[in-house]
Amino acid sequence: MKRQLSIGELIWHGFLTFTALILACGGAFTGAYFLTRWYYESHPVPWSDYVVQLVNCGVALLLIILLILLVNLFSRPKQRVFWNEMMDAFRRIAKGDFSVVIDQEGKYHGHIGEFVDSINEMTQELKQVERLRQQFISDVSHEIQSPLTSIRGFASTLQREDLTREEQRRYLAIIEKETVRLSRLSDNLLKLASLDSEDQEWPMASYRLDTQIEHIILACEPQWLQKSLDIELDAVPCEINANEELMSQVWQNLIHNAIKFTPDGGSIRVFLRPTDEGVLLAEISDTGIGIQPEDQKRIFERFYKGDKQRTRTTEGNGLGLSIVQKIVRLHKGTIRVQSILGVGTTFEVRLPKP
Repeated sequence: MKRQLSIGELIWHGFLTFTALILACGGAFTGAYFLTRWYYESHPVPWSDYVVQLVNCGVALLLIILLILLVNLFSRPKQRVFWNEMMDAFRRIAKGDFSVVIDQEGKYHGHIGEFVDSINEMTQELKQVERLRQQFISDVSHEIQSPLTSIRGFASTLQREDLTREEQRRYLAIIEKETVRLSRLSDNLLKLASLDSEDQEWPMASYRLDTQIEHIILACEPQWLQKSLDIELDAVPCEINANEELMSQVWQNLIHNAIKFTPDGGSIRVFLRPTDEGVLLAEISDTGIGIQPEDQKRIFERFYKGDKQRTRTTEGNGLGLSIVQKIVRLHKGTIRVQSILGVGTTFEVRLPKP
């Protein structure tokens, strides 16, 4: 986009336009005066001065009209070319061709140039949206295809008559596990859709954030006791104005991930404090396997699962952290990750204090 003109530049351009108009009118009246004077010297007429002045004004107006017609005549081909180019671009965009780029280097200026720049910017945004849409469809199809293939395969195997009762139970357990995976994927997609919706309203209320996190840690007790993890909660009483249900998903996801990726006997530390910057700072740190540096930049992308070392032995569809980021941003907060491979990971959430 072209830069916006300042007030001084607008005044200067208006002054130049006004000056050009005055000069054009003055030139027309001057030309009319000399033209009628030449005519009167060659053809004396018995008219009063008042009538002569009226004739001079009429001739001047006629010259102005002719000037406007000449300008319009010469500029019309350029206008026709411009609008033909615009209509062709709009037709291509309407058919889904977002590669349209109108070359306007040195061709269009002023408001027309800004209009052309807006069209080019719009097509670039539409191209990005289309790319994300296609990637999203591809990712969803891949995530759905994997459990469906597993369910179909084991359902077919169950039709064999030579299976033992133990084998039947094992295959049925796998089918149940895959259906749960599909259900979780569906729930996450619906959650993302609701978070993306601008019409969805999320009621906010004041509650104790430290109490909420403590309850979630206690709810996860079977998981961290099974792995003999050392859990430390360092939180001071903090009030927050937020949607309690949504924020519960943030802490559940981050704490579950910390438990999931921390080896047996490791430790997890949850820290919560208000800061002097007017925010609530929450940190969830673990002594897990860590995240590759190149993966840290993309872990909040939808369906991105990162390093296979983190995903080959765990379940998930790559939507959890995308939902977490959406919820945090919905509450005007920020989230970031710091991780060292083989040492551990820390997720830092900053939320505004009420």
